[in-house]
Amino acid sequence: MPTVAAALVFVAGLIDIVSAVTPEWRSRLEVLRQILPGAASRQAAAFTVVVGLLLLLLARGLRHRKRRAWHGVVALLGASVVLHVVKGLDFEEAAASAALIIGLLLTRREFQAKGDPTTRWRALWVGLTLVAASVTVGMVLLRMGAGRLVGPHPLSAQVTHIVEGLAGIHGPLRFSSERFSDLVTRVLLAMGLLTIVTVVYLALRPPEPRPRLSTDDIERMRALLARHGDTDSLGYFAMRADKTVVWSPTGKACVAYRVVSGVMLASGDPLGDNEAWPGAIREFLRIAAEHAWIPAVIGCSETGGKAWERAGLTALEFGDEAVLDVTAFTLEGRDMRNVRQAVGRVERAGYTYRAQRMRELPAEERERLKAQAEAWRGTETERGFSMALGRIGEPADDDCVVVMAFDRGADGHSTDGHSTDGHSADDDRGRDPGGDDAGGDDAPGDGCTPQLRALLHFVPWGRRGLSLDLMVRDRDADNGLNDFLIVSAVRAAGKLDVERLSLNFAFFRSALERGQRLGAGPVTRWFRWLLVFLSRWFQIDSLYRFNAKFQPEWSPRYICFPANRDLPRIALAMLEAEAFLVWPQLGLRPVLRRILPSRRRRPTC
Repeated sequence: MPTVAAALVFVAGLIDIVSAVTPEWRSRLEVLRQILPGAASRQAAAFTVVVGLLLLLLARGLRHRKRRAWHGVVALLGASVVLHVVKGLDFEEAAASAALIIGLLLTRREFQAKGDPTTRWRALWVGLTLVAASVTVGMVLLRMGAGRLVGPHPLSAQVTHIVEGLAGIHGPLRFSSERFSDLVTRVLLAMGLLTIVTVVYLALRPPEPRPRLSTDDIERMRALLARHGDTDSLGYFAMRADKTVVWSPTGKACVAYRVVSGVMLASGDPLGDNEAWPGAIREFLRIAAEHAWIPAVIGCSETGGKAWERAGLTALEFGDEAVLDVTAFTLEGRDMRNVRQAVGRVERAGYTYRAQRMRELPAEERERLKAQAEAWRGTETERGFSMALGRIGEPADDDCVVVMAFDRGADGHSTDGHSTDGHSADDDRGRDPGGDDAGGDDAPGDGCTPQLRALLHFVPWGRRGLSLDLMVRDRDADNGLNDFLIVSAVRAAGKLDVERLSLNFAFFRSALERGQRLGAGPVTRWFRWLLVFLSRWFQIDSLYRFNAKFQPEWSPRYICFPANRDLPRIALAMLEAEAFLVWPQLGLRPVLRRILPSRRRRPTC
């Protein structure tokens, strides 16, 4: 019903605009002029155009069942009935608008979606600001064309002319130049339309509540992870600071989410007892329906996908997670030759590693690690939503693991007590194939003994697993450190009591793999070509190749969505959430950050 109503309202808006710009019946105008002056008819026609434009704008909100849009449409249709009669006794258009009002009143229960209370006040203040700016622009125009004004033009007449011009009505002032008169009319009408469109957009924009995880939420989520954390490698990422959580009625399960561009985006499987998942999922879908958000899930497992499918969503495989079984991992064999050679190369360069739980590091070293990771990332946007924690070194994350790579000291000898295999990483020097550019200011051998050159940060995956969170390194370090650290993490697994490692996520892995096989069809080959082309910006192919070198087990991951028509909007929300798509920021701070040179403090030993 909301979709049908939105379509009818959109048509009604078009009818209003067409009716206002087409000539009226002369016989009806003659009858009307016996009752009302001709100026009233012309003004009513101008107002009808504005009403039609507003109906076109509100139709989208009506399709999303917005209560505010319903109120606005009913009010505008009521005004449309009156305007059609006043502008030319157009009873047919007036009757159509009245019938639509009756239909909306009868179906008012269908339009109950809530809006964000803050957008209402934002729309009000922005509207007042734009009106003030429009009046100012109008006064400047009239001052510039003061010599073209005909007859008296007091300040009150100028203000009246500007206000009426914002609504598309020619005011009381007259000009000696028709060109200048047209300029004033068009500028004022453009300012008025800009004000209307902006206010309506802000009033009906899908709310994006500020993410919030209370202390109680975090404690309860940690308790669920302690009991059920083995089921999903992405479970720990539910405690990102930019997520909100919704709980099942029993409190035994929850779904972490973030609202992005009107999409209620969850990540991973629901957290907790899978018997309580349906309750958390129902609550998630209820909140989405209440606010007219599109519910979607990114990165859930097969078990989670089945749970979301039972709730009415559609599951679609869109990639695989690389998982290493550390008990079976080996560098032997032909398939691991490149890795094995890289390990020897980095070892010969004198690199060493250290793997520790964060609880084992003093607070000062945690702060240095955090500062160094930020310095290596530089000005690049931090990516991640479904497989990134977004922080390092916090006291609450004591179970996390950091694996650090050190180079040789100033005397050319190894300086750390742990020597291990190294391994060639990505082909692009200094770039993590799974995420950020890493940049640093220090070169090997500057006198620091030892010197940190790269690090991996893992979050817990239940009791016996780790999930890769962060991978950064010094841009000037030897090629291969990222791979070196992954192998080092495998070798340190026994000391850390770890049996499995979850690495980077490979988008559309199966499509990339099938597309290069002998006998692949033209559609498969074309899709693989497209993915490789997009890898210039999104590292799709490089992530797959990086993970595949370790011969991992591939665990499929899915996205879940309500309908195919929602996929484009969900895809944009996913890109925005994962920071692959970053909208430009307005303000001086981002500009100054790019213009002024950054001064990074050299890391101390």
